[in-house]
Formats: sequence, structure tokens, C-alpha cells
Amino acid sequence: MQHFYIDREIVPGEQIELSGEDHNHIKNVLRMKRGEKVVINDTKKISHICALAGFGEGCSYFSVEESSPCETELEAEIILYQGVPKKDKMDLIIEKAVELGVTRVVPVMTKRVIVKIEDDKKEAKKLERWNSIAKSAAMQSGRGIIPRVDRVMSFKEALREASALDRALIPYEESETLGVSMKSSREAIDGLKGMRSIGIFIGPEGGFEAYEVEEAIKAGAVPISLGKRILRTETAGLATLSVIMFSIQ
Repeated sequence: MQHFYIDREIVPGEQIELSGEDHNHIKNVLRMKRGEKVVINDTKKISHICALAGFGEGCSYFSVEESSPCETELEAEIILYQGVPKKDKMDLIIEKAVELGVTRVVPVMTKRVIVKIEDDKKEAKKLERWNSIAKSAAMQSGRGIIPRVDRVMSFKEALREASALDRALIPYEESETLGVSMKSSREAIDGLKGMRSIGIFIGPEGGFEAYEVEEAIKAGAVPISLGKRILRTETAGLATLSVIMFSIQ
């Protein structure tokens, strides 16, 4: 069934109204008929199986038939702090990170970021596109929420925010110089079980500067290794999310 979202709690027995892009998708793309069913998720992470009751002026009406807690969400909030990559790589990162269970994606400006965001209007337009990608990925993968993509942060801002999380990890290609082994990395991943909030720091093309890793460690982040191979920025975060997803479920 198709998944849709409403930004409030759904009250049992009420009729639900979807408008805007959702209505257009239901009526003109899916060409749904009266009685056909969808899943509508509310802000309490409750999934409601709903039947199409009819169409109004610019809206679709649904009646709730069955409700149950959403089973597709991880117990922990996972935030991906992603160094802003070149071109359209961020689009792919957001799409796949949402599929893997991330709660938020925060674009981060680090020392080696090549992309320059100097125009507020262009940044707002890019952020709107990124959030649209997140919504589409959430619908496709049956997520109980629409993960959001936040405004671009500086590295220091991101570290300050992440210091309030239960744990933050920073995969680093030169982790051996810090005494990090695959064994200690596995232990760090296994130690995430039961935690409620987890951050992942991923560098842009070229990775992190050594002093940035030092700053992250001082802020409480734990350096880990992803193996002997050097992964691209669009691969490293997804690899980390994958092992975390399996570890904490």
C-alpha cells in the first residue's frame, strides 16, 4: 500500500483530509477509486490503514479502518552529519539514508568541502529539493516518519549539537593512527544497543582534516574504522548506517 503522512495526531473515527501534492498523487497519478486503501502515518508514529471515501475540491477524504504502532522505525534517533559533497551526490545520500532509517540529515561545512553556499535563496531552494527527496524515499520505503534535512551547519555547530546525543561516531580513514582497530570499532557499534540518539559524522570528498577529528573526539565523538579500503563520501555514511541498523534492531 502507498504511504502518506499527516503532521498531527489522528483521532480514532475521524475522517482524514489530504490535499496539495498528496491529493494530486492520489487522484491523478495513482487514479485511486473509492474504497481503495493506503497507510497514513501521524506524528505519534501510528500507522493507520485508511480507505478512500471520496474527493472534494482539491482534497481526498479517507476513513480510518485500522490503527497500529508503526513497525518500520528504529528505536534510536539517528542523525547523519554529512560533509557537503559536490554535484548531486547529496541527493543519493539523502535518499538511501532515509531508506536505511536515518531520522535527520544535517549538511555540514567542513574544511575540505568544495561547494560554496553563499546565496540564501539558492540554499533554501536546495533544502526544499532535499526534503522533497526525503519525503519520496520515506513513502517508497514505508517509513513511519518523514526524516528532515536541516539547514547547513558549520562543523563546530554540528559538534556542539551532537555533544547532547547519547553517542556520536566518526569513521576516519586514518583511524589506525589513533589506535583504532576493527575490534574496537565493532565494540563501539555493539555498544550502541539501548541508546536513544546516535550521530554519525561523515567527511566530504577528501575526508576530514586531522584537527577536525581531534575536535570531534574532544567533543565526545568516537572514531571508528570501516575497514582497509577508502570509501567515497556517498558510500561511507550508508555503510555506517547499515551496520548500525542491524546492530540496534
